[in-house]
Amino acid sequence: MNTVIEVKNVSKTFGKKTNINKVLDDACMYVGEGEFVSLMGASGSGKSTLLYLIGGLDREFEGRIELCGKDITSLKDKELSDLRLGNVGFVFQFYNLVMNLNVEDNILLPHTINGKKRSELKDKLDEILEITGLTEKRKAMPSTLSGGQQQRVAIARAVLGDPKVVLADEPTGNLDARSSEEIMDLFSRLNKEKGLTILQVTHSEKCASYGTRTVVLENGKTIG
Repeated sequence: MNTVIEVKNVSKTFGKKTNINKVLDDACMYVGEGEFVSLMGASGSGKSTLLYLIGGLDREFEGRIELCGKDITSLKDKELSDLRLGNVGFVFQFYNLVMNLNVEDNILLPHTINGKKRSELKDKLDEILEITGLTEKRKAMPSTLSGGQQQRVAIARAVLGDPKVVLADEPTGNLDARSSEEIMDLFSRLNKEKGLTILQVTHSEKCASYGTRTVVLENGKTIG
């Protein structure tokens, strides 16, 4: 099994001088290709911080992180941006949709910004709309959608380009129980049917149970 993510002795502190908070302390973990890993821990334990470090959204840390075979600590900003664009999909607690764009335009946005033509993406768009149950909503505006539907748009946007891994930060944290279950069912389906590698941060044991493996972050260190 190829390793998609490898975290080696990563430490992260916030603050300065006498007010230093060490959030991560020699944390180590890996995610193999095709896995669905749930990263759990108490509130403030550093789960989201570690996810952002893995995704290269924060580059201030000690240690080493390899993403899709690349040591991100050695990459220039443009190289890291290209790595993310081609290999990583992000899903956040808040959907981050562009409210004046319809569903399909939101899904296509990262790719059209980078010069791809809509015609090149038509088949993939149709497929992901069907998988996420949004075919009938493709022309709808985000303001007319439920929270669960908006999160499905965000997931479709994240996976349209066939990324090697999806990083999800509390993807059900803003949803009710029924919508949460639908989103986790969708993640599970994408993992099983498309072989999508997923690393999700969650505080919910029920959501974590959808994964193939759970890693716990405690006192700055990873367990499992």
